[in-house]
Amino acid sequence: MPDVQHSLALKVIAVANQKGGVGKTTTTINLGTALAAIGKQVVILDLDPQGNASTGLGVPPVDRRITTYDVLVGEQPLERALVDTLVPNLALAPSDPDLSGAELELAAAPRRSYRLRHAIDRLRKRLADAGQHCDYILVDCPPSLNLLTVNALTSADSVLVPLQCEFFALEGLSQLMRTIDLVRTNLNPKLALQGVVLTMFDGRNNLSGQVEADVREHFGDQVYRTLIPRNVRVSEAPSFGKPVLLYDLNCSGSQAYLALAKEIVQQEKRQAIDIERIPA
Repeated sequence: MPDVQHSLALKVIAVANQKGGVGKTTTTINLGTALAAIGKQVVILDLDPQGNASTGLGVPPVDRRITTYDVLVGEQPLERALVDTLVPNLALAPSDPDLSGAELELAAAPRRSYRLRHAIDRLRKRLADAGQHCDYILVDCPPSLNLLTVNALTSADSVLVPLQCEFFALEGLSQLMRTIDLVRTNLNPKLALQGVVLTMFDGRNNLSGQVEADVREHFGDQVYRTLIPRNVRVSEAPSFGKPVLLYDLNCSGSQAYLALAKEIVQQEKRQAIDIERIPA
């Protein structure tokens, strides 16, 4: 990982929603790409045994020699799993189907919920020792609330929740929020809600607008202003092994993810200023 200027401290964000098909992996890939495009140093951890984030970033199975499975079972340090992607400033720790067996293998392991946290802490130290820096680690979680997701939440500073603009958008979200509360109480007191990002928004139908209104009423300013539109170019990009920003920079999906990245960076800056204002 190349040297970059120190800015804000490393932020670990788990991208989570136990409901499938909400744009979670798409958001991880393209938000990571957008953050890298505006000058941030980014690492994506593929924690889904399906490996869709790895495929979407153009890393074929043959190149996934060391994966997040190897990291979680303790056989390899995280830095050895990192591979370069087509995106400058963006590295990936890939996944493969072996990861689906990690939960059984770790069932009796001590501190099994802290495996990813320890790996990230060691990576942080090695980067510091080498004079290198990372701004964001994005963890693509599987579509379930299992040990892999618990590891992600235990290691994270915050949770980003993609929520599709469809009829049952809020159903199941309460279960995720309860899980976040349990992890905060028992495993990771610093865990916060990064925010909710509305995906698959279609301004041509009333349903998307109604879902947006309902979610904003429920979560208030924890919902990002940026809306991720339903966009065919976003859907096409993974089949070419590319983030949509590389596939078609000018499409509405690419521009939305760039806007979301800028909104998140501004959010971090505001929070840093607020912390500095707290009396010692």
